[in-house]
Amino acid sequence: MRVVLEGLLRWPDVDGPGLVAVDAADRLILDESAALRADADAGSIVVIGDAYGALTLGAAHAGATDIRSHVDALNGERALEANAHRTGLEGCYRALPLGPDLVSGARVVLMRLPRSLEGLRDIAGLVAAHADPAVVVVAGGRLKHMSLSMNEVLSEFFGRLDVTHARQKSRVLLAREPHDGRDPEPAAAHVEGLEVRAFGGAFAGARLDIGTRLLLESLPSEPMGGTADDPLIDLACGTGIVAAWLATRHPHAHVYACDQSAVAVASARATMLANGIDHRVDVVRDDALATRPSGSASLIALNPPFHSGGAVTDLLAPRLFADAARVLRAGGQLWCVWNSALRYRPLLENAVGPTEQVARNAKFTVTVSTRR
Repeated sequence: MRVVLEGLLRWPDVDGPGLVAVDAADRLILDESAALRADADAGSIVVIGDAYGALTLGAAHAGATDIRSHVDALNGERALEANAHRTGLEGCYRALPLGPDLVSGARVVLMRLPRSLEGLRDIAGLVAAHADPAVVVVAGGRLKHMSLSMNEVLSEFFGRLDVTHARQKSRVLLAREPHDGRDPEPAAAHVEGLEVRAFGGAFAGARLDIGTRLLLESLPSEPMGGTADDPLIDLACGTGIVAAWLATRHPHAHVYACDQSAVAVASARATMLANGIDHRVDVVRDDALATRPSGSASLIALNPPFHSGGAVTDLLAPRLFADAARVLRAGGQLWCVWNSALRYRPLLENAVGPTEQVARNAKFTVTVSTRR
């Protein structure tokens, strides 16, 4: 199995030899679940948070069939699909959203622990509500990303929790005896005159982070665009605060919001519904702006993420800048907020066009870049 996993699985956007998308936590989860999986019937194994396919395809390679799998990030979901093709394991799994159909009747759940405790709470409650009463959750991660609070969250929904010995800086938690399950409900807050909704795991939760606040304070009072063919765009929308702010302050404008995170999209849709603007704001799960035509937008707002799963990375923003440049029409504007220490201005100048600083506080900078 190690040859299949470590020789063929790749990170997304890597052609040919590259970084392998398997780590010690994946291997430990598979080892600790081996006996459970061997006794599991077809369709009774669920995988959650499998970023690039190691757990899903490792289980399939060992004989599991009709695996149900959920990956929050769209590029992770596509990486799983590509890795299934690369390993000849297409058809071994079904990709499903995070909901009752994903976990109904499950006997074994393999899970990479999310960084967010609220995200873990949503998943654990869902499993406890809909899985088989004999379900075993095999949840693992790297020690540096784990905390005792995760044990406490799992204990809210499971009567028995066992902890494995650490191996290669990884550990697994085994949860049994589900109780008091519940379906996820978004947290709610009233922020800057808006109703904000956030499911567990959405960036910043149901609040306004300081970078987004500075961006909102800086956006133009009379933005270009806003028609059905040229909507105002909130790229990497998170819970949808920027999109909702644009739609409520410009009551005749059409707005388009997108994010590759399934939980972000669900949160943003709930935010639009709570503010009564869901008829004017399209919320789409997309990889950057892949589904938008080139040269079709006059204004894009962006607070670029700098995390991929548990890793801090500066590789995400340049991709978003490049796609924003593609979608902007000549003279269109990208309004962007970023941590000042990241020094994104030269990247924006090269990818989009002339870039001016609009606002700055102790930590963040807002710039506007005009498409050449």
